[in-house]
Amino acid sequence: MTDEKHNIDHPATKNQVVEDNLNAKIGVLTRREVEARILAPMLDAMGEAFGRERVLEVMRETIVKIAKKQGAELAGFMGGVTFQQFAESLKFWTMDDALEIDVIEQTEDVFSFNVTRCRYAELYEKLGIRELGSALSCARDYALIEGFNPDVSLKRTQTIMEGATHCDFRYCLKKGKDEN
Repeated sequence: MTDEKHNIDHPATKNQVVEDNLNAKIGVLTRREVEARILAPMLDAMGEAFGRERVLEVMRETIVKIAKKQGAELAGFMGGVTFQQFAESLKFWTMDDALEIDVIEQTEDVFSFNVTRCRYAELYEKLGIRELGSALSCARDYALIEGFNPDVSLKRTQTIMEGATHCDFRYCLKKGKDEN
């Protein structure tokens, strides 16, 4: 299959901008629940028809593309790409006490925090699809920040979704980007 068959820019919306403000309206936790309740049975059915591993691979690729696009849209919505603006955007992910976050460091060059409670992981567990949680939520984080600001890198070594006690988010400006 070519990438064209998995293009998230549907021909019907190719020449129009469709504003996505669901995160601000309903919060990301509610959005992820709605998405998961639709996606899980669809993934099961498509997995039976086309092979589960390939279907999951296409889903992951698509979600990453969507997250990168949403990151760029988020930068526009927040009015810039600084860590201050990114930190302010976390209100969408923490709405409804979806995440408990301990900020470790926030400067112009670094934004580090731990997530100590993740209701997203709890949601996927409750829905009986915890194994999909990482692909449906956690996998978005790297692409989201790339779309938000390509000069920022994320290092994360563990997640609650995968069984750790906390998620360790370490964002920093990439060094030497102008040195080549």
